[in-house]
Amino acid sequence: MLIPWQQLNSETLQRLIESYVLREGTDYGDEEVSLADKANAVLQQIQQGQVLILYSELHESVDLLTRQQYQHLLQNDPATDC
Repeated sequence: MLIPWQQLNSETLQRLIESYVLREGTDYGDEEVSLADKANAVLQQIQQGQVLILYSELHESVDLLTRQQYQHLLQNDPATDC
């Protein structure tokens, strides 16, 4: 099930984004990028609809997916609870 970001309180949304950023493990090259900067970039992507918030009742979990990842998920598993 897709969760509109506007329905989450700001602290919950921030913690969800920080959790996502901390587990992503992306190498940003020679420059260090702060957690706050990474989180702000993800928040902008969420607000622009490029990143979606997906809740799985089956797994009782929440995850962030790019729009492309979400479309791929739907194509490969039409029974996905979205």
